[in-house]
Amino acid sequence: MGLKMNAKTDTVAKAAEHSLLLVTGPSGAGRSTAIHALEDLGYEVIDNLPLSLVPRLIDGPPHARPLALGLDVRNRDFNATALIELIDSLTRDPRVDPEVLYLDCSAEELSRRYSQTRRRHPLAPAETASEGIEREADLLKPVRVRADFLIDTTEMSPHDLKAEIGKWFGRATPARLAVSLQSFSYKRGVPRGVDTIFDVRFLKNPYWSPALRDRDGRDPAVAAHIAEDPRFADFFHKLTDLILLLLPAHVAEGKSHLTIGFGCTGGQHRSVAVAEKLGNVLSEAGWVVALRHRELERRAQGAPGLGTG
Repeated sequence: MGLKMNAKTDTVAKAAEHSLLLVTGPSGAGRSTAIHALEDLGYEVIDNLPLSLVPRLIDGPPHARPLALGLDVRNRDFNATALIELIDSLTRDPRVDPEVLYLDCSAEELSRRYSQTRRRHPLAPAETASEGIEREADLLKPVRVRADFLIDTTEMSPHDLKAEIGKWFGRATPARLAVSLQSFSYKRGVPRGVDTIFDVRFLKNPYWSPALRDRDGRDPAVAAHIAEDPRFADFFHKLTDLILLLLPAHVAEGKSHLTIGFGCTGGQHRSVAVAEKLGNVLSEAGWVVALRHRELERRAQGAPGLGTG
């Protein structure tokens, strides 16, 4: 999932000589994977560059390609205060268009990843990984707040993260608003980093139809079943009008990414169908749209379903 939290003005972006993406987040959240994905997309990538050396990059000649810098606690002079001061100074510099990509991940998943790899956490070399994860989360709190882009990798494989990076940073038209539509199950909680959420549990549930139970919201028969709900047409019409009204307003505010979530009981039918239908409408209207179905991804990976649609 991606989230645009802050934005620079168009006048700064047009005058900038350097397009700079700072990539950071807790150790184990996928920074290396993201850096490699950005390199594949044409970014000039520098990993673990000391913060004190970043200004030297800016003092040099303009770069033909956008820059992506990987920064984490293993950087030689890394600390949250220094990084925020760097972000502030870059933001004030008219030669630079800086943005911050923060890769987030739940503490539980980070612990599992460290357990699998048997690596030591850089902030707890002689202690448990959980202690290092907790320290790092506290250290990075002020940096997370300053992020322009937030991607939660808790439920992502490296392949998923590469695809997500491609969706947000692989476009040739970054000034346009990219919209991410996500379906999810309320049983597993609301996804982090979502801007707006719509609860569609009031719609007719295909789960109670034996012929449709094992299908999902991408199936035309499931979508048609949901559309038969007498409340659906009016709801979807008003939803579409609202979203199409709000998207230009977000562009005017300087946003480049917006994430909209749709939740139902099991995350298999209603939320998926509504997200798919809205995605088609927005795409036809010319918006850049990315779709993600959290529970369907889990089912494809062999995780048990949650039932009840």
